Amino acid sequence: MKKKRIILPTDFSNNAWNAIAYALTIFKDVPCDFFILNSYQVGASGLSTKMAGANDTRLYNLIKEQSERDLKRELEKIKSFDKNPEHTFIARSVPDNLVNAIGKTVYREEIDYVVMGTKGASGLKEVFIGSNTYKVIKEVDFCPVIAVPDDYQIDKEIDAILLATGYEHLFENYELKPLLNFVEHFKAKLWIAHVGSLDALAPEQKASKKGLKNRLKSIDYEFIEVEKDTSVNNTIQQLVEKDKSIDMVVMINQNHTFFERLTREPVIKKVSFNSKVPFLVIHLFE
Repeated sequence: MKKKRIILPTDFSNNAWNAIAYALTIFKDVPCDFFILNSYQVGASGLSTKMAGANDTRLYNLIKEQSERDLKRELEKIKSFDKNPEHTFIARSVPDNLVNAIGKTVYREEIDYVVMGTKGASGLKEVFIGSNTYKVIKEVDFCPVIAVPDDYQIDKEIDAILLATGYEHLFENYELKPLLNFVEHFKAKLWIAHVGSLDALAPEQKASKKGLKNRLKSIDYEFIEVEKDTSVNNTIQQLVEKDKSIDMVVMINQNHTFFERLTREPVIKKVSFNSKVPFLVIHLFE
């Protein structure tokens, strides 16, 4: 891999640190610029008085200073963890909401990946994560995002990667590149899983599958057909449970994917909440 530019958002939680440690581990042999990003906001008081404005300014300065102090500590922790001289770390304290802060940094710095933590879904957790990791996946739709489960045990290698697809379109090189970077770097096996009816594929799906074959000639890959369980998300999770060598799940995100048209299931959202392994989402530019 050439030098990568990666955003590591943090709120200084254990969950965020786990995602940072994951990124530093999987990119350990790759020259990288890492942007350690913390965003913060000061809510307006709603009063248009000089006193309210002064209070907001004082609060803003306090939060800004705290963010910068915490980032400095985080950088020290990162540098004691990561000794690669080809890794550069840039701290960014940004007064904005998380989605805007990430989106602007992606655009200005030509970022290759965003790597951030996510928690498994159960009731309220889904609501909270919905305003964070999934919102970034949904709204920063011009950069691949890797969502790392907070309890994921980091492995130094990626043995196998599962690409779940409905063969809904012809794959472009730019879509596959963020995935193939990992496949080639780790010499990982790529499983391409078509989840759905085991009936014959439609002509456009066959064309998509054939096009994919032509682009994957130099790597170790295998196609599998999987009957859909109660949901596409459940089926994907079962595949990961059955094959412990799978270290990453990948999906191409486009509006109204084959899966979502077929099932009315928000598959990307469900997998981002429930995946037991890191989940790479690559966006289709439509």
